[in-house]
Amino acid sequence: MKNFTRDLSFAMDADQADPLKNFRDKFFIPKDKNGKDVIYFAGNSLGLQPKTVRAYIEQELKDWATLGVEGHLHAKNPWLPYHEFLTQQTAELTGAKPEEVVNMNSLSVNLHLLFASFYKPKKYKNKIVIESNAFPSDHYAVQSQIKFHGYDIDSTLVEVKPRFGEDNLRTGDILDFIEIFGDSVSLLWFAGVNYYTGQSFEIEKIANACHKKNIIAGFDLAHSVGNTLLKLHDWNVDFAVWCNYKYMNGGPGSIGGAFIHEKHLKNYSLPKFLGWWGHDKTTRFLMGHDYVPIPTAESWQLSNPPILQLASLKASLDIFEEATMSALRMKSEMLTGYLEFLIKDSNNDNIEIITPSDITQRGCQLSLRIKKNGKEMYHRMISEGVICDWREPDVIRVAPVPLYNGFADVWNFSEKLRQ
Repeated sequence: MKNFTRDLSFAMDADQADPLKNFRDKFFIPKDKNGKDVIYFAGNSLGLQPKTVRAYIEQELKDWATLGVEGHLHAKNPWLPYHEFLTQQTAELTGAKPEEVVNMNSLSVNLHLLFASFYKPKKYKNKIVIESNAFPSDHYAVQSQIKFHGYDIDSTLVEVKPRFGEDNLRTGDILDFIEIFGDSVSLLWFAGVNYYTGQSFEIEKIANACHKKNIIAGFDLAHSVGNTLLKLHDWNVDFAVWCNYKYMNGGPGSIGGAFIHEKHLKNYSLPKFLGWWGHDKTTRFLMGHDYVPIPTAESWQLSNPPILQLASLKASLDIFEEATMSALRMKSEMLTGYLEFLIKDSNNDNIEIITPSDITQRGCQLSLRIKKNGKEMYHRMISEGVICDWREPDVIRVAPVPLYNGFADVWNFSEKLRQ
């Protein structure tokens, strides 16, 4: 990273040498008003559409048209086990065993389903620990779970906050908090990557600290899956959920994902909401009323999944498998490192990067605090063909995604920012 230069030639040479450069051609890039590719730095909100998605979905539409209900068994990709076609690739992306993952529902629905199993408050051990600036939906869900169990939100929901004057949480402070207050905590619910600052948390250390205090460790990986390297099984995470429409490019409102560690899979004493699709596959169609759970994460399924959404996600998973997450992560670190270099080199006192400089503590997002006229700057960027997003009160989030962004995108963005 010390070899970065501001010259455009550096960006052009880096793109030419990039082993992943051809993956950009696998995605549709939106155009600006002049018909040129925009600088799309919003993959942390909605990933771009793989060009193969149409064919994947049209195959299922064709089988539906020609086979009707018989498509469940006789489609080219039979619908009955369709979600299983995505299991191995999902496991590899999350560092899990295949039996520990399933694609189902949406993120918040999965959160509630798994909280029903893992949030088991007791009189003196009932608190939930959450990061203070977690995504609002996480706060809403956790608050509702606390109320559902008959506890007071103000005394049961505990927020871990950064030190005064800082934007990010220090890992040591999180671990100290768990050590000091952990005896009264039932469950910790953290993001893998904070949506606002882009900070990537040290999941393994946090999970280990939780388990020493008999705390369930759960994580929202909406900004982690497809973005950072994960080893959920080895890190001994109890459970996690995520969406697949951001870095995973599954499409707007795409089906979500869930992870449950294998140590919990055969714990049949766990409370759980039951549905037909979680029942043993070999006897499901005998239509019995006695529930027999599948001994995998699939037992948390309630209903048969939406095939068209699975097809869209499968198209993206095939691209991830070809690119490999390790190669994507290496490029991601270079892209954010280059962007950080260019912004700092411009010496613009109006811009402060609040994402950690340590590349091991961030994904492919940089959050830029604009001290004056931030919204005006954001709207001007949009008008000039840059797609990023604004977060109140003063932050522009930019995400150079390694699958379809390159070093020239970063250079062009920094030039617009500098101007």
